[in-house]
Amino acid sequence: MNTTTYASCAGQPARRDFPTNPQKLLLLTPQQMAQADRAAMAAGIPGSRLMQRAGEAVARVVARRWQPCRVAVLCGPGNNGGDGWIAAAWLARHGWSVTVYALGSPAQLRGDARWAASQWPGPVRQGVPLDVPAHDLVIDALFGAGLTRALEGLAAQWLNAAAQAGMPICAVDVPSGLDGATGQTLGKVVPAAVTVTFARAKPGHWLLPGRSLCGELVVADIGIPDEVLSATGVQTWENAPGLWWPHMPRAHLQGHKYTRGHATILAGAQMTGAARLAARAAQRVGAGLVTVAAPPAAWPAVAPALESIMVQRLARRTDWQALLQDARRNAWLIGPGAGVSQTVVDAALDVLAQHRHLVLDADALTASASQARTLFAAIAASHAQGGQTVLTPHDGEFARLFSTEGSKLARASRAAHQAAAVVVLKGADTVIAAPDGRIAINTNAPPSLATAGSGDVLAGLITGLLAQGMPAFEAACAGVWLHGAAARAGGPCLVADDLPAWLADCLATWR
Repeated sequence: MNTTTYASCAGQPARRDFPTNPQKLLLLTPQQMAQADRAAMAAGIPGSRLMQRAGEAVARVVARRWQPCRVAVLCGPGNNGGDGWIAAAWLARHGWSVTVYALGSPAQLRGDARWAASQWPGPVRQGVPLDVPAHDLVIDALFGAGLTRALEGLAAQWLNAAAQAGMPICAVDVPSGLDGATGQTLGKVVPAAVTVTFARAKPGHWLLPGRSLCGELVVADIGIPDEVLSATGVQTWENAPGLWWPHMPRAHLQGHKYTRGHATILAGAQMTGAARLAARAAQRVGAGLVTVAAPPAAWPAVAPALESIMVQRLARRTDWQALLQDARRNAWLIGPGAGVSQTVVDAALDVLAQHRHLVLDADALTASASQARTLFAAIAASHAQGGQTVLTPHDGEFARLFSTEGSKLARASRAAHQAAAVVVLKGADTVIAAPDGRIAINTNAPPSLATAGSGDVLAGLITGLLAQGMPAFEAACAGVWLHGAAARAGGPCLVADDLPAWLADCLATWR
């Protein structure tokens, strides 16, 4: 059995070799996974074989993580329960003490689930409470990722009793009651110590609160061909180097600083550290030149603090427009510490009018809230002429510009289409969405990133990658992932100032 193993979804994923093929990073909704199952069976793979592989994968995961003990396998009425019957039979054959609890009579099961139940040689407990003192471990094979209602009745009682007793739970596909497409809970969901899913992970494994409920995530290969999974038309991926590394800019012997791009960052009059953090990040990620454009009040604070980064004094809007006349300044960042003012909005519109690559962050997003239609029209016009724009809002900034209805994936995708820009909806489960429908969910950000200035560094990373010619979606994905990797390298005492330095080690690892 081939598996991909992650550490706790709620913590820091284990370091591993990421697939170089983006198809290995696909995230399938429950509906898409069901479509792939049907296609695999139509191609000649019996459903019973897929179910047997899935159930045995669950059992092997249990056997690797725990010593033989007394296991209660909770089987639901569908295919998820079928996986449970197979897991129970495998564990019993290998010397484990196994008790099966079923929501219904095996005789009432249909299709492959009925076949799977026939593989269980022992007695079945129906309609009775979980005998908590008689068990050490629970396998939750009640309902899969496609459940559309809250758990109730005996199923809820069993899992609640296990949780109250502190028994570890291994979930099959997802913890019962979790929406595999959105990561949202349908009523109360009991957390799992480990979750075993099949072929590919689902968005709900990585989106909050699902990410905090799945425990350790194991993706087991059950023999569904890659081409079957790709044929579903999925455009959602786990964000990892395999998704964007082929687009990563690389220095060449014939190159010089201008071939590596020139990033220009607008500083504000008061919170000058934000622009400096962004500038250092853009430089560290490879931009050949970086300029911070600072108003007169900020110039004395900014200029002495930066050495290899240039500082340009801005006294009036015409100074900004003069900078735009240099076509070599190909990527711009507006927002970190810039202040919430019409001046900031005008600066963004000036850049868009020149069809330059642009990252809008923080204050620039808030300042544009009352002029969202004007901003989006300017972005669309710039995009039509080759300019690429990335918006990097957190939830509060996002709500000022876009509708907050629907799941995080739906919100980000709709916003990207509306704005004609790549949208980086930040958080512990950052979502990167492109106007063409592509989506990536980031999975490597540690809690230590919740510190002042880390967002400024992220904006600078994306700007530096855009300056080097990286496409906007890939630049955003790479910036977000490298941001998380640098934070993990920096450890729990991280402050934002540390991130650019740690970035060098992360880039060296993947060069």
